[in-house]
Amino acid sequence: MHEEQMIKVNGLNIHLIPTTKYKTATLVLQMKTKLSKETATKRALLANVLQSATNEFPSRKQIRLYLDELYGATFQTDVQRKGENHVITMRMESANERFLKEAPPLFKKNISFLRNALEDPYLKEGKLSEKVVKEEKRTLKQRIQSIYDDKMRYANKRLLEVMCKNEPFSVHPYGDFEEVDAITADDLMDEYKRMLEEDDIRLYIVGDLKAEEVKEAASIFTKAGSKADDTTTVSASEPNQLQEKIETDDIQQGKLHMGYRTPITFSDNRFPATQVMNGLFGGFPNSKLFINVREKESMAYYAASRYESQKGIILVMAGIEVDNYNKAVDIIKKQLEDIKQGNIADEDVEQTKGMVKNQLLETADNARGLIELYYQGVNANHNRSLEDWLSAIDAVTKEDVVQSASTVELDTIYFLRSEEDNNDGSN
Repeated sequence: MHEEQMIKVNGLNIHLIPTTKYKTATLVLQMKTKLSKETATKRALLANVLQSATNEFPSRKQIRLYLDELYGATFQTDVQRKGENHVITMRMESANERFLKEAPPLFKKNISFLRNALEDPYLKEGKLSEKVVKEEKRTLKQRIQSIYDDKMRYANKRLLEVMCKNEPFSVHPYGDFEEVDAITADDLMDEYKRMLEEDDIRLYIVGDLKAEEVKEAASIFTKAGSKADDTTTVSASEPNQLQEKIETDDIQQGKLHMGYRTPITFSDNRFPATQVMNGLFGGFPNSKLFINVREKESMAYYAASRYESQKGIILVMAGIEVDNYNKAVDIIKKQLEDIKQGNIADEDVEQTKGMVKNQLLETADNARGLIELYYQGVNANHNRSLEDWLSAIDAVTKEDVVQSASTVELDTIYFLRSEEDNNDGSN
């Protein structure tokens, strides 16, 4: 199993996961702060800007040409919501020089490029370039617009906005379309400086590498020290009075999204049982939602559930005909009720445990997934090694599943439906 090694260089926390499994080296910088409406849009834009111009390579094209020289290395940035945290990710992947004849010192070059992307962006007169900012505003607006165009993602976004109205979790990691244009290069520069000073910054490295060479290569990082990590508190997931929200849009198929809350998050000992419980509920093709709502009742085009373990929320998504709304809600509610009552077969529990374990092993099978698994533990302030995690899933009993289901309460029902024949008196 891969053992994580912790290295500290100039205040930067480096997580090295040495392995000979891949012919590549993967480097991921994670910059984490609390998720907030005030900063989300700026940070999403900043991620784009940092990806598209460094001091040494001041355009996307020049970056691309340089990456090609590094044997086709890839580099991208992204922003994600991890529980109530907002994480900017810089990811770089390239060939491992050990597998190449007469290769340049690729690892050093990668680290150097990544350090420059973070610490030495392209500046004009001490601030981020207006031209780059303008281009990246357009890119960010397209990304936000693409959520609206994908009705399933849009319904999910709206469900969380309604359900978690006064909580950071309602803030989308890409921020707000309406705010993009007003952001100035100065605003971004302030946000950039704040990120370097205040974010919890970590570098994850996966590959056939030794701690000494990592230490030496990473000593060029100077600005990005890791801060005391106080971003792990999650606002309690207390269920509200059940709320229902119906909205209309120009769509054929209704999108029914239901949000449940549970106090069980990643750092809870009952977390593995809740993973299995969600697998039985709607996580896999053998789940109750899939079999009973989609197949037996032909009630939905798709029906599935997802467990947001960094927050303690279970999301159900189903595509249905508008006329089936009440019936579909009832059948979905019944599936969870069945688990709460223990109406599940032992072999289904065992089969689902196997599927949860396989999913974990598949995730750990590629470098990016492996980093995700380790980072979940950092984010939740609860380290759980892959071996412990797998044996905890093995140990889950039917009683554990029923017990974890008993903590799950329906909080919000959100329905996005077509505009016509909307005269049934719903809000």
